[in-house]
Amino acid sequence: MNLLEKNELKELLIKCWMTHDGMWFYHCLQNFGMEKANALNLASIRSLSEIEVPRIAKALRIQRERIRNFEEFKEIIHGLFGVVKANFMEFKYYFPSKNCMHWEVQRCFAHEGMKRMGVIDRYQCGLLYRVKCWIDVLGLKCDITPQWGSCRLHYDGNCSGEIELFF
Repeated sequence: MNLLEKNELKELLIKCWMTHDGMWFYHCLQNFGMEKANALNLASIRSLSEIEVPRIAKALRIQRERIRNFEEFKEIIHGLFGVVKANFMEFKYYFPSKNCMHWEVQRCFAHEGMKRMGVIDRYQCGLLYRVKCWIDVLGLKCDITPQWGSCRLHYDGNCSGEIELFF
């Protein structure tokens, strides 16, 4: 452990975690088919979000029962991504206007994994769904454009959009 810098350790742990996630999806796909693999993946993401949002908020000493405004939302989102995002996850997010979060994916590890499995045309995006679940756990309402669902990189050649938040 002493041989690794803090960021190297974080990158390694997240890569291992994402490999486990991909292998879990693959084995669900092999055993149950794509429809069930998608459903199990989304259910797992929902359950994970209900645990990780309060856990990460507590670890970062963000003590709020409910997010009351956009500044508090930005603080918790920065904290969540600060813990779960690794450098190999080539996406960015920013806040171009009040109550609006924009995302852009340059290269998506989930897209690449689903292509290797040969199921990208039927994959339901778990990454954007995870952010949607975070927002739900925070007790907020939002509109996502384009709508969450199938892989945007596969169907549009582009994965970017906006999340409008309502307080």
